[in-house]
Amino acid sequence: MKRISGAWRYLWTAPDIRRKLLITFAILVIYRFVAHIPVPGVNRDVIAALVNQGSAASTLVGLIDLISGGTLLNFSVLAMGVYPYITAQIILQLLLPLIPSLQKRMEEDPREGRKWMERWTYYLAVPMAALTAIGQINIFSTFAGGQVVEGFGFFGPDANVLGSTAIIFSMTAGTMFAIWLGELISEYGIRNQGLSLIIFAGIISRIPANFAQLLTGQLSGVISIIAIAIIMILTIFVIVYVQQGRRNVPVMYPGRRMGNRMSMPVKGTLPLMVNMSGMIPLIFAQAILQLPSILSASFANSETAWVAGLSASMQNFFNPQAGWYWLLYFLMVVAFSFFYTDVLFAQQNYGENLKRVGAQIPGVSRGVPTQKYLTTVLRRITLPGALFLGAIAVLPFLITRMLPFLSSSGSQAGLFLVSSSGLLIVVGTVRETFFNIDAELKLHGYEESLLVR
Repeated sequence: MKRISGAWRYLWTAPDIRRKLLITFAILVIYRFVAHIPVPGVNRDVIAALVNQGSAASTLVGLIDLISGGTLLNFSVLAMGVYPYITAQIILQLLLPLIPSLQKRMEEDPREGRKWMERWTYYLAVPMAALTAIGQINIFSTFAGGQVVEGFGFFGPDANVLGSTAIIFSMTAGTMFAIWLGELISEYGIRNQGLSLIIFAGIISRIPANFAQLLTGQLSGVISIIAIAIIMILTIFVIVYVQQGRRNVPVMYPGRRMGNRMSMPVKGTLPLMVNMSGMIPLIFAQAILQLPSILSASFANSETAWVAGLSASMQNFFNPQAGWYWLLYFLMVVAFSFFYTDVLFAQQNYGENLKRVGAQIPGVSRGVPTQKYLTTVLRRITLPGALFLGAIAVLPFLITRMLPFLSSSGSQAGLFLVSSSGLLIVVGTVRETFFNIDAELKLHGYEESLLVR
Protein backbone atom coordinates (compact mmCIF):
# COMPACT_ATOMS: atom_id res chain seq x y z
CA MET A 1 0.00 0.00 0.00
CA LYS A 2 1.37 3.41 -0.88
CA ARG A 3 1.62 6.22 1.57
CA ILE A 4 -0.26 9.46 0.99
CA SER A 5 2.35 11.50 2.90
CA GLY A 6 5.00 10.79 0.28
CA ALA A 7 2.70 11.92 -2.49
CA TRP A 8 1.94 15.19 -0.72
CA ARG A 9 5.67 15.79 -0.46
CA TYR A 10 5.91 15.37 -4.22
CA LEU A 11 3.25 18.02 -4.77
CA TRP A 12 5.77 20.65 -3.69
CA THR A 13 8.81 18.87 -5.07
CA ALA A 14 7.50 19.13 -8.65
CA PRO A 15 7.61 22.82 -9.64
CA ASP A 16 4.98 22.45 -12.37
CA ILE A 17 2.44 20.81 -10.06
CA ARG A 18 3.12 23.31 -7.29
CA ARG A 19 2.63 26.19 -9.71
CA LYS A 20 -0.70 24.77 -10.94
CA LEU A 21 -1.99 24.34 -7.40
CA LEU A 22 -1.00 27.88 -6.42
CA ILE A 23 -2.61 29.33 -9.56
CA THR A 24 -5.81 27.40 -8.86
CA PHE A 25 -5.92 28.61 -5.27
CA ALA A 26 -5.23 32.24 -6.28
CA ILE A 27 -8.03 32.22 -8.88
CA LEU A 28 -10.50 30.75 -6.37
CA VAL A 29 -9.59 33.51 -3.89
CA ILE A 30 -10.28 36.11 -6.58
CA TYR A 31 -13.63 34.48 -7.32
CA ARG A 32 -14.69 34.50 -3.68
CA PHE A 33 -13.63 38.14 -3.37
CA VAL A 34 -15.70 39.19 -6.40
CA ALA A 35 -18.63 37.13 -5.07
CA HIS A 36 -19.05 39.72 -2.32
CA ILE A 37 -19.42 42.67 -4.72
CA PRO A 38 -23.16 43.47 -4.59
CA VAL A 39 -25.47 44.52 -7.38
CA PRO A 40 -26.53 48.13 -6.64
CA GLY A 41 -30.06 48.73 -5.42
CA VAL A 42 -30.84 45.18 -4.25
CA ASN A 43 -33.19 44.72 -1.28
CA ARG A 44 -31.62 41.76 0.54
CA ASP A 45 -34.39 41.66 3.11
CA VAL A 46 -36.80 40.60 0.38
CA ILE A 47 -34.47 37.76 -0.67
CA ALA A 48 -34.00 36.60 2.93
CA ALA A 49 -37.78 36.53 3.45
CA LEU A 50 -38.19 34.51 0.25
CA VAL A 51 -35.59 31.93 1.29
CA ASN A 52 -37.26 31.40 4.69
CA GLN A 53 -40.72 30.77 3.22
CA GLY A 54 -40.21 26.99 2.90
CA SER A 55 -42.26 26.97 -0.31
CA ALA A 56 -41.58 25.85 -3.88
CA ALA A 57 -40.10 29.28 -4.52
CA SER A 58 -37.58 28.91 -1.69
CA THR A 59 -36.60 25.47 -3.03
CA LEU A 60 -35.91 27.01 -6.43
CA VAL A 61 -33.88 29.79 -4.82
CA GLY A 62 -31.89 27.18 -2.90
CA LEU A 63 -31.12 25.26 -6.10
CA ILE A 64 -29.94 28.36 -7.98
CA ASP A 65 -27.96 29.52 -4.95
CA LEU A 66 -26.23 26.13 -4.87
CA ILE A 67 -25.30 26.22 -8.57
CA SER A 68 -24.17 29.86 -8.29
CA GLY A 69 -21.79 28.92 -5.48
CA GLY A 70 -23.65 30.65 -2.66
CA THR A 71 -23.66 34.10 -4.29
CA LEU A 72 -27.42 34.46 -4.72
CA LEU A 73 -28.19 35.28 -1.10
CA ASN A 74 -25.78 38.21 -1.38
CA PHE A 75 -27.15 39.00 -4.85
CA SER A 76 -23.67 39.89 -6.02
CA VAL A 77 -22.57 40.43 -9.60
CA LEU A 78 -21.89 36.66 -9.60
CA ALA A 79 -25.42 35.84 -8.41
CA MET A 80 -26.02 33.56 -11.41
CA GLY A 81 -22.63 31.87 -11.13
CA VAL A 82 -21.87 29.67 -14.14
CA TYR A 83 -25.46 28.40 -14.36
CA PRO A 84 -26.21 30.12 -17.74
CA TYR A 85 -23.15 28.43 -19.24
CA ILE A 86 -24.28 25.02 -17.93
CA THR A 87 -27.76 25.67 -19.34
CA ALA A 88 -26.31 26.60 -22.74
CA GLN A 89 -24.17 23.47 -22.69
CA ILE A 90 -27.19 21.27 -21.93
CA ILE A 91 -29.28 22.92 -24.68
CA LEU A 92 -26.61 22.31 -27.33
CA GLN A 93 -26.11 18.71 -26.21
CA LEU A 94 -29.83 18.05 -26.50
CA LEU A 95 -30.04 19.75 -29.91
CA LEU A 96 -27.10 17.79 -31.31
CA PRO A 97 -28.95 14.49 -32.02
CA LEU A 98 -31.99 16.43 -33.32
CA ILE A 99 -30.10 18.36 -36.01
CA PRO A 100 -28.51 16.01 -38.60
CA SER A 101 -26.00 18.62 -39.83
CA LEU A 102 -24.58 19.07 -36.31
CA GLN A 103 -24.44 15.33 -35.77
CA LYS A 104 -22.61 14.88 -39.08
CA ARG A 105 -20.12 17.61 -38.15
CA MET A 106 -19.29 15.85 -34.89
CA GLU A 107 -18.89 12.45 -36.58
CA GLU A 108 -16.69 13.68 -39.45
CA ASP A 109 -14.24 15.64 -37.30
CA PRO A 110 -14.78 15.17 -33.55
CA ARG A 111 -11.97 17.58 -32.65
CA GLU A 112 -13.34 20.44 -34.75
CA GLY A 113 -16.85 19.52 -33.63
CA ARG A 114 -15.86 19.98 -29.98
CA LYS A 115 -14.32 23.34 -30.77
CA TRP A 116 -17.53 24.38 -32.52
CA MET A 117 -19.58 23.25 -29.51
CA GLU A 118 -17.36 25.18 -27.09
CA ARG A 119 -17.51 28.36 -29.20
CA TRP A 120 -21.29 28.31 -29.55
CA THR A 121 -21.71 27.47 -25.87
CA TYR A 122 -19.97 30.75 -25.08
CA TYR A 123 -22.11 32.62 -27.62
CA LEU A 124 -25.32 31.15 -26.22
CA ALA A 125 -24.26 31.76 -22.61
CA VAL A 126 -24.36 35.56 -23.09
CA PRO A 127 -28.07 35.89 -23.99
CA MET A 128 -28.89 33.12 -21.51
CA ALA A 129 -27.17 35.13 -18.78
CA ALA A 130 -29.08 38.30 -19.70
CA LEU A 131 -32.44 36.50 -19.81
CA THR A 132 -31.66 34.69 -16.57
CA ALA A 133 -30.86 37.99 -14.85
CA ILE A 134 -34.19 39.51 -15.94
CA GLY A 135 -36.17 36.39 -15.08
CA GLN A 136 -34.39 35.90 -11.77
CA ILE A 137 -35.18 39.43 -10.54
CA ASN A 138 -38.80 39.38 -11.78
CA ILE A 139 -39.57 35.89 -10.46
CA PHE A 140 -38.08 36.57 -7.05
CA SER A 141 -40.00 39.84 -6.82
CA THR A 142 -43.24 38.02 -7.67
CA PHE A 143 -42.73 35.27 -5.12
CA ALA A 144 -41.52 37.58 -2.35
CA GLY A 145 -44.34 40.09 -2.79
CA GLY A 146 -41.88 42.97 -3.03
CA GLN A 147 -39.32 44.24 -5.51
CA VAL A 148 -35.87 42.71 -5.23
CA VAL A 149 -34.50 45.72 -7.12
CA GLU A 150 -36.38 48.98 -6.74
CA GLY A 151 -37.54 50.40 -10.06
CA PHE A 152 -36.38 47.43 -12.09
CA GLY A 153 -38.07 47.19 -15.48
CA PHE A 154 -38.31 48.84 -18.87
CA PHE A 155 -41.99 49.78 -18.95
CA GLY A 156 -44.21 51.80 -16.66
CA PRO A 157 -43.92 55.16 -14.95
CA ASP A 158 -41.65 53.88 -12.16
CA ALA A 159 -39.28 51.94 -14.42
CA ASN A 160 -35.61 52.86 -14.15
CA VAL A 161 -34.46 51.90 -17.66
CA LEU A 162 -30.87 53.05 -17.30
CA GLY A 163 -30.44 51.40 -13.89
CA SER A 164 -32.10 48.18 -15.06
CA THR A 165 -29.82 48.02 -18.10
CA ALA A 166 -26.76 48.56 -15.92
CA ILE A 167 -27.83 45.76 -13.56
CA ILE A 168 -28.37 43.31 -16.44
CA PHE A 169 -25.00 44.18 -17.96
CA SER A 170 -23.22 43.85 -14.60
CA MET A 171 -24.79 40.47 -13.82
CA THR A 172 -24.10 39.16 -17.33
CA ALA A 173 -20.51 40.39 -17.11
CA GLY A 174 -20.19 38.72 -13.70
CA THR A 175 -21.30 35.39 -15.15
CA MET A 176 -18.86 35.61 -18.04
CA PHE A 177 -16.11 36.61 -15.60
CA ALA A 178 -16.81 33.50 -13.52
CA ILE A 179 -16.70 31.35 -16.67
CA TRP A 180 -13.41 32.99 -17.66
CA LEU A 181 -11.92 32.26 -14.23
CA GLY A 182 -13.01 28.64 -14.62
CA GLU A 183 -11.30 28.43 -18.00
CA LEU A 184 -8.12 29.92 -16.52
CA ILE A 185 -8.10 27.17 -13.90
CA SER A 186 -8.58 24.50 -16.57
CA GLU A 187 -5.78 25.95 -18.71
CA TYR A 188 -3.17 27.03 -16.16
CA GLY A 189 -4.24 25.23 -13.00
CA ILE A 190 -5.88 21.85 -12.45
CA ARG A 191 -6.91 20.60 -15.87
CA ASN A 192 -10.56 20.33 -16.87
CA GLN A 193 -11.74 21.20 -13.38
CA GLY A 194 -12.32 24.95 -13.66
CA LEU A 195 -16.11 25.25 -13.55
CA SER A 196 -16.45 22.41 -11.05
CA LEU A 197 -13.97 24.06 -8.69
CA ILE A 198 -15.77 27.41 -9.03
CA ILE A 199 -19.03 25.83 -7.82
CA PHE A 200 -17.16 23.70 -5.28
CA ALA A 201 -15.51 26.76 -3.73
CA GLY A 202 -18.88 28.43 -3.22
CA ILE A 203 -20.42 25.37 -1.56
CA ILE A 204 -17.64 24.69 0.95
CA SER A 205 -17.37 28.39 1.81
CA ARG A 206 -20.80 28.15 3.48
CA ILE A 207 -19.93 25.19 5.73
CA PRO A 208 -18.58 27.21 8.73
CA ALA A 209 -21.61 29.52 8.79
CA ASN A 210 -24.03 26.58 8.63
CA PHE A 211 -22.29 24.76 11.45
CA ALA A 212 -22.37 27.94 13.53
CA GLN A 213 -26.11 28.23 12.91
CA LEU A 214 -26.61 24.61 13.93
CA LEU A 215 -24.78 25.19 17.21
CA THR A 216 -27.18 28.00 18.14
CA GLY A 217 -29.78 25.29 18.70
CA GLN A 218 -27.80 24.16 21.82
CA LEU A 219 -28.57 20.49 22.54
CA SER A 220 -30.63 19.91 19.43
CA GLY A 221 -27.89 21.64 17.42
CA VAL A 222 -25.21 19.26 18.73
CA ILE A 223 -27.44 16.27 18.02
CA SER A 224 -28.11 17.65 14.55
CA ILE A 225 -24.42 18.02 13.82
CA ILE A 226 -23.71 14.45 14.93
CA ALA A 227 -26.61 13.11 12.88
CA ILE A 228 -25.61 15.10 9.81
CA ALA A 229 -21.98 14.02 10.15
CA ILE A 230 -22.99 10.34 10.24
CA ILE A 231 -25.36 10.79 7.28
CA MET A 232 -22.68 12.65 5.34
CA ILE A 233 -20.07 9.92 5.87
CA LEU A 234 -22.47 7.18 4.79
CA THR A 235 -23.73 9.17 1.80
CA ILE A 236 -20.24 10.07 0.63
CA PHE A 237 -19.22 6.41 0.85
CA VAL A 238 -22.20 5.40 -1.32
CA ILE A 239 -21.55 8.21 -3.82
CA VAL A 240 -17.92 7.22 -4.25
CA TYR A 241 -18.82 3.53 -4.52
CA VAL A 242 -21.43 4.11 -7.22
CA GLN A 243 -19.38 6.71 -9.10
CA GLN A 244 -16.52 4.23 -9.26
CA GLY A 245 -18.83 1.59 -10.73
CA ARG A 246 -17.84 0.33 -14.17
CA ARG A 247 -18.85 -2.46 -16.51
CA ASN A 248 -15.77 -3.60 -18.42
CA VAL A 249 -16.87 -4.86 -21.85
CA PRO A 250 -14.20 -7.15 -23.43
CA VAL A 251 -12.75 -5.85 -26.70
CA MET A 252 -10.28 -7.52 -29.08
CA TYR A 253 -7.85 -5.10 -30.72
CA PRO A 254 -6.03 -6.15 -33.90
CA GLY A 255 -2.41 -7.21 -33.68
CA ARG A 256 0.43 -5.13 -35.09
CA ARG A 257 2.55 -6.03 -38.08
CA MET A 258 6.20 -6.49 -37.12
CA GLY A 259 8.17 -7.03 -40.31
CA ASN A 260 6.76 -10.12 -42.01
CA ARG A 261 5.04 -11.28 -38.86
CA MET A 262 1.68 -10.32 -37.37
CA SER A 263 1.36 -10.19 -33.61
CA MET A 264 -1.54 -11.81 -31.81
CA PRO A 265 -4.71 -9.78 -31.19
CA VAL A 266 -4.65 -7.82 -27.95
CA LYS A 267 -7.35 -8.28 -25.32
CA GLY A 268 -8.70 -5.08 -23.83
CA THR A 269 -11.76 -3.69 -22.11
CA LEU A 270 -14.15 -0.82 -22.73
CA PRO A 271 -15.31 0.60 -19.34
CA LEU A 272 -18.93 1.80 -19.21
CA MET A 273 -19.87 4.01 -16.27
CA VAL A 274 -22.80 3.17 -14.02
CA ASN A 275 -23.58 6.87 -13.64
CA MET A 276 -22.56 8.66 -16.83
CA SER A 277 -24.99 11.58 -16.50
CA GLY A 278 -23.61 13.02 -13.25
CA MET A 279 -25.94 15.55 -11.57
CA ILE A 280 -27.56 16.81 -14.80
CA PRO A 281 -30.79 14.76 -14.26
CA LEU A 282 -31.21 16.45 -10.89
CA ILE A 283 -31.06 19.89 -12.51
CA PHE A 284 -33.51 18.87 -15.25
CA ALA A 285 -36.05 17.39 -12.86
CA GLN A 286 -35.86 20.26 -10.37
CA ALA A 287 -36.24 22.90 -13.09
CA ILE A 288 -39.27 21.21 -14.64
CA LEU A 289 -40.97 20.70 -11.27
CA GLN A 290 -40.49 24.36 -10.36
CA LEU A 291 -41.77 25.66 -13.72
CA PRO A 292 -45.53 25.30 -12.92
CA SER A 293 -45.09 27.19 -9.64
CA ILE A 294 -43.17 29.94 -11.38
CA LEU A 295 -45.81 30.35 -14.09
CA SER A 296 -48.74 30.19 -11.67
CA ALA A 297 -47.19 32.84 -9.43
CA SER A 298 -47.54 35.37 -12.25
CA PHE A 299 -51.35 35.02 -12.01
CA ALA A 300 -51.66 34.81 -8.22
CA ASN A 301 -53.05 38.36 -7.95
CA SER A 302 -55.37 38.10 -10.95
CA GLU A 303 -58.75 39.80 -10.60
CA THR A 304 -60.43 36.86 -12.35
CA ALA A 305 -61.59 34.42 -9.68
CA TRP A 306 -61.01 31.19 -11.59
CA VAL A 307 -57.52 32.27 -12.68
CA ALA A 308 -56.52 33.12 -9.11
CA GLY A 309 -58.04 29.85 -7.90
CA LEU A 310 -56.14 27.86 -10.53
CA SER A 311 -52.94 29.63 -9.54
CA ALA A 312 -53.48 28.74 -5.88
CA SER A 313 -54.22 25.12 -6.79
CA MET A 314 -51.02 24.88 -8.81
CA GLN A 315 -49.05 26.32 -5.90
CA ASN A 316 -50.49 23.70 -3.54
CA PHE A 317 -50.16 20.88 -6.05
CA PHE A 318 -46.45 21.53 -6.62
CA ASN A 319 -45.66 22.17 -2.98
CA PRO A 320 -42.29 20.56 -2.09
CA GLN A 321 -43.57 19.86 1.42
CA ALA A 322 -45.89 17.14 0.04
CA GLY A 323 -44.71 13.54 -0.13
CA TRP A 324 -45.97 12.93 -3.66
CA TYR A 325 -43.81 15.86 -4.89
CA TRP A 326 -40.69 13.96 -3.88
CA LEU A 327 -42.02 10.75 -5.41
CA LEU A 328 -42.49 12.58 -8.71
CA TYR A 329 -39.03 14.10 -8.30
CA PHE A 330 -37.56 10.61 -7.83
CA LEU A 331 -39.30 9.25 -10.95
CA MET A 332 -38.25 12.23 -13.08
CA VAL A 333 -34.61 11.92 -11.99
CA VAL A 334 -34.61 8.24 -12.95
CA ALA A 335 -36.23 8.99 -16.34
CA PHE A 336 -33.83 11.85 -17.12
CA SER A 337 -30.86 9.68 -16.14
CA PHE A 338 -31.74 7.22 -18.92
CA PHE A 339 -32.52 9.99 -21.39
CA TYR A 340 -29.34 12.02 -20.84
CA THR A 341 -27.14 8.90 -20.76
CA ASP A 342 -28.55 7.83 -24.13
CA VAL A 343 -27.86 11.29 -25.58
CA LEU A 344 -24.26 11.35 -24.33
CA PHE A 345 -23.52 7.78 -25.40
CA ALA A 346 -24.97 8.29 -28.89
CA GLN A 347 -22.64 11.26 -29.38
CA GLN A 348 -19.56 9.16 -28.57
CA ASN A 349 -20.50 6.56 -31.23
CA TYR A 350 -18.29 3.75 -29.95
CA GLY A 351 -19.51 1.39 -32.68
CA GLU A 352 -17.94 3.38 -35.52
CA ASN A 353 -14.87 4.33 -33.47
CA LEU A 354 -14.06 0.70 -32.67
CA LYS A 355 -14.67 -0.28 -36.28
CA ARG A 356 -12.31 2.44 -37.46
CA VAL A 357 -9.40 1.01 -35.45
CA GLY A 358 -10.28 -2.58 -36.33
CA ALA A 359 -11.41 -3.54 -32.83
CA GLN A 360 -14.33 -5.87 -32.16
CA ILE A 361 -16.36 -7.12 -29.23
CA PRO A 362 -16.25 -10.95 -29.28
CA GLY A 363 -19.43 -12.37 -30.78
CA VAL A 364 -20.73 -8.98 -31.98
CA SER A 365 -20.46 -7.59 -35.51
CA ARG A 366 -18.64 -4.32 -36.07
CA GLY A 367 -20.35 -0.96 -36.62
CA VAL A 368 -24.06 -0.50 -35.90
CA PRO A 369 -24.55 -3.89 -34.14
CA THR A 370 -21.70 -3.00 -31.76
CA GLN A 371 -23.31 0.34 -30.95
CA LYS A 372 -26.68 -1.34 -30.30
CA TYR A 373 -25.08 -3.97 -28.09
CA LEU A 374 -23.19 -1.37 -26.04
CA THR A 375 -26.35 0.74 -25.72
CA THR A 376 -28.25 -2.28 -24.35
CA VAL A 377 -25.49 -3.02 -21.84
CA LEU A 378 -25.29 0.64 -20.79
CA ARG A 379 -29.04 0.87 -20.22
CA ARG A 380 -28.91 -2.18 -17.97
CA ILE A 381 -26.14 -0.81 -15.76
CA THR A 382 -27.71 2.68 -15.82
CA LEU A 383 -30.69 1.36 -13.84
CA PRO A 384 -28.83 1.12 -10.49
CA GLY A 385 -27.12 4.43 -11.23
CA ALA A 386 -30.47 6.10 -11.95
CA LEU A 387 -32.06 4.65 -8.80
CA PHE A 388 -29.05 5.87 -6.85
CA LEU A 389 -29.45 9.41 -8.20
CA GLY A 390 -33.16 9.33 -7.40
CA ALA A 391 -32.45 8.21 -3.83
CA ILE A 392 -29.85 10.95 -3.35
CA ALA A 393 -32.32 13.50 -4.76
CA VAL A 394 -35.01 12.70 -2.17
CA LEU A 395 -32.54 12.20 0.68
CA PRO A 396 -33.33 15.54 2.42
CA PHE A 397 -37.06 14.69 2.46
CA LEU A 398 -36.42 11.19 3.82
CA ILE A 399 -34.06 12.49 6.49
CA THR A 400 -36.50 15.09 7.80
CA ARG A 401 -39.22 12.42 7.97
CA MET A 402 -37.05 9.86 9.74
CA LEU A 403 -35.33 12.46 11.97
CA PRO A 404 -37.95 15.17 12.65
CA PHE A 405 -35.63 17.29 14.81
CA LEU A 406 -33.56 18.06 11.70
CA SER A 407 -36.49 19.95 10.19
CA SER A 408 -36.39 22.62 12.87
CA SER A 409 -35.39 26.13 11.88
CA GLY A 410 -32.11 25.91 13.76
CA SER A 411 -30.87 22.89 11.84
CA GLN A 412 -32.56 23.32 8.48
CA ALA A 413 -29.66 25.45 7.24
CA GLY A 414 -27.27 22.53 7.68
CA LEU A 415 -29.28 20.18 5.49
CA PHE A 416 -27.48 21.50 2.44
CA LEU A 417 -24.59 19.31 3.62
CA VAL A 418 -26.62 16.25 2.66
CA SER A 419 -28.47 17.80 -0.28
CA SER A 420 -28.26 15.85 -3.50
CA SER A 421 -26.56 18.40 -5.72
CA GLY A 422 -24.24 19.66 -3.01
CA LEU A 423 -22.76 16.30 -2.11
CA LEU A 424 -22.51 15.14 -5.72
CA ILE A 425 -20.61 18.30 -6.66
CA VAL A 426 -18.30 18.19 -3.65
CA VAL A 427 -17.50 14.49 -3.84
CA GLY A 428 -17.27 14.46 -7.63
CA THR A 429 -14.96 17.47 -7.72
CA VAL A 430 -12.68 16.07 -5.00
CA ARG A 431 -12.46 12.72 -6.81
CA GLU A 432 -11.68 14.27 -10.18
CA THR A 433 -9.12 16.63 -8.62
CA PHE A 434 -7.37 13.70 -6.94
CA PHE A 435 -7.33 11.78 -10.21
CA ASN A 436 -5.88 14.78 -12.07
CA ILE A 437 -3.15 15.32 -9.49
CA ASP A 438 -2.42 11.58 -9.52
CA ALA A 439 -2.05 11.71 -13.31
CA GLU A 440 0.27 14.71 -13.05
CA LEU A 441 2.46 12.89 -10.52
CA LYS A 442 2.74 9.88 -12.81
CA LEU A 443 3.43 12.13 -15.79
CA HIS A 444 6.38 13.63 -13.93
CA GLY A 445 7.77 10.18 -13.17
CA TYR A 446 6.93 9.80 -9.50
CA GLU A 447 6.34 6.23 -8.40
CA GLU A 448 4.16 6.99 -5.40
CA SER A 449 0.58 8.00 -6.09
CA LEU A 450 -1.71 10.44 -4.30
CA LEU A 451 -4.47 7.84 -4.20
CA VAL A 452 -4.38 4.91 -1.86
CA ARG A 453 -4.56 1.78 -3.95
